[in-house]
Amino acid sequence: MNLNDHIRDIHDFPKPGIIFKDITPLLANPEMLKYAADKLYEKVKEQKVDKVIGIEARGFIFGPLLAERLDAGFVPVRKKGKLPSETVSVSYDLEYGTDSLEIHVDAIQKGDRILIHDDVLATGGTASAVEKLVLDLGGVVVQCNFIIELSFLEGRQKLKTPVASLLNY
Repeated sequence: MNLNDHIRDIHDFPKPGIIFKDITPLLANPEMLKYAADKLYEKVKEQKVDKVIGIEARGFIFGPLLAERLDAGFVPVRKKGKLPSETVSVSYDLEYGTDSLEIHVDAIQKGDRILIHDDVLATGGTASAVEKLVLDLGGVVVQCNFIIELSFLEGRQKLKTPVASLLNY
């Protein structure tokens, strides 16, 4: 099975000059969805993981699948104002401004071993911000997993923990 065959290039999205790597064809194929989840699991199965963090929104797709396979809990990290209970937040830089992410203050206990998952690692700003949230709450990030890594943007250089991805461009 070839995951590459199920990634679609969308030119000039979200702005001119960008080639967006779209995973929706992969998600639409049940066999490929299971295959990708299994491959992500293989990259972390030797680790002890207490909770899997999924980053809004596409991290919510594979995050719970990984949590189930790892016998771990799932924790959503969302944009500011979307979580219902008390939160802590972090702001981070984007190429066109800043953004904020939040997590419930009680989502991670001191010493919890955390897997961070998102669909794409680009510049590393989002994953690095989530890594900071985990560390601030006393968690230990064991790995960051991605479907796609855009290696030319060197996002993994911003992360303190090991990175695993299924596809590199």
